[in-house]
Amino acid sequence: MRVALVTGAGSGIGRAIALTLAEHQYALALVGRTAGSLDATAEQVRRMGGEAVSFPTDVSRADHVDALIDKVLHQFGQLNVVVNSAGLCPMIPTADITPAQWREIMDVNLSAPFYTLRAAWPVFQRQFLQERSRQHDAAADPQGQALGDDAAPEDAGGAIINISSESSRDPFPGLGAYGAAKVALNMLTKVTAREGEPLGIRVIAIAPAAVETGMFRAIFSADQVATEEILSPQDVADAVYSAIAGPLRRSSGETIFIHQKV
Repeated sequence: MRVALVTGAGSGIGRAIALTLAEHQYALALVGRTAGSLDATAEQVRRMGGEAVSFPTDVSRADHVDALIDKVLHQFGQLNVVVNSAGLCPMIPTADITPAQWREIMDVNLSAPFYTLRAAWPVFQRQFLQERSRQHDAAADPQGQALGDDAAPEDAGGAIINISSESSRDPFPGLGAYGAAKVALNMLTKVTAREGEPLGIRVIAIAPAAVETGMFRAIFSADQVATEEILSPQDVADAVYSAIAGPLRRSSGETIFIHQKV
């Protein structure tokens, strides 16, 4: 069994990611602020024959995230993947953003992924060292001499997938704070991938263009941007799975911009 934690799992991109991972036999820790929407996702997973548990959590609070990881480990005994999908994207001219609004946008889009990464990191590191020790012992010769220290799989620690945005390189006017947070998230992805490489931890950012979600439609109507012109949540979920276990898994440290199906 492999276990994935998905934030923002109650709707939109996060829900599509959760359902896609369930199709690939991942047990799921579903994270978000609203218990009802998480439970709806969990019920869909169970109808598919999968396992999912709701963990209502404010991921913009570091202490809440620390407690979350403890609960997930108590429930499942391990954690293999973290997908940071929770987001907040109000369209406000930059000079009109209040300090409180700025903090909230940064807390959800940048600080929250850092908090989950920070809390999951020692779990991933411990799993990597355990797997390396196990494979080291298995590879020992008959006289008990170990054959090497580098036997652990490349991602024996874990994978962290951050949902970034096209706004990190080409933002609409009014998305200054959101775009700035996503630029910083891309850099966080790059540096933590380098730090995680010796520990079997991969970190990748997926940066979609416009996606058909409630968050997007709160900004743009179908008359302004037609559904057929933009990505679906499933398109993003497919890219995320590719980053976890498909061709994009070799892209640790990179921000993958997507404008069409992967």
